[in-house]
Amino acid sequence: MTNHSFWYYCFSFFGITLARYFLIAGGAYLLFYLILGKYLANKSLRLKPLMTCSIKKDIELSVISTVVFAISGAFMISEYNLGATLLYTDIWKYGLWYLIVSFIVVLILQDTYFYFVHRMFHQPLIFRWMHYGHHRSGEPTPWSSSAFDLPEAIVQALFFVGVSFIVPLHFVTLVAALITMTVWAVFTHLGFELFPSSKSYWIGKWLIGSMHHSIHHRKYKVHYGLYFTFWDKLLGTEDANYQNKTHTREF
Repeated sequence: MTNHSFWYYCFSFFGITLARYFLIAGGAYLLFYLILGKYLANKSLRLKPLMTCSIKKDIELSVISTVVFAISGAFMISEYNLGATLLYTDIWKYGLWYLIVSFIVVLILQDTYFYFVHRMFHQPLIFRWMHYGHHRSGEPTPWSSSAFDLPEAIVQALFFVGVSFIVPLHFVTLVAALITMTVWAVFTHLGFELFPSSKSYWIGKWLIGSMHHSIHHRKYKVHYGLYFTFWDKLLGTEDANYQNKTHTREF
């Protein structure tokens, strides 16, 4: 890998991350709100009208978060070039099977990290300056998926920085995890329940979807996970009525 300056990596990752946000979040908004919105009205989870000013605020916070993510990405690559991380490029170093295993491990670790820091963010003493921005728009849209206050963005970015030093990861695995995170965050903030009966099936009971996360944006003290409902179930932070309801409008 060719070595470049730290600032070169910063600007590069800023452009890539921002493009990824507008492509995935913006694409979802265009498709579900502007093109298919009237056809999916019966699947909408919104209780209040969509506010343009809220979308603007979400985008502003997302740009700030992108700066943080770009700096953290630049740091990771700089440390990789110094041989300090466990990132690697030789796909055969640990075998193809390890790409899948490490990907699953990263998702589980990230979900665990996210659950506990997210729950911490909701503590009254720090909520206002750590997490309020993400909830400022009320009911979420795809634009809300990366809308973090600066302190929260830093905490979120620290996960991938930290994991690059403790888990051997091929760059393909790292990129796959980042894309999965972005797509999943957009999906859970979509504002439409595309699979209303999914929680009736085994896999749907353990994966977080739009309905599950919309409840969090309304009740605040439940549903802190990122990908999986495991920690919410284990620690009693899953809404007691979630499994018995068919649509979030009932909450």
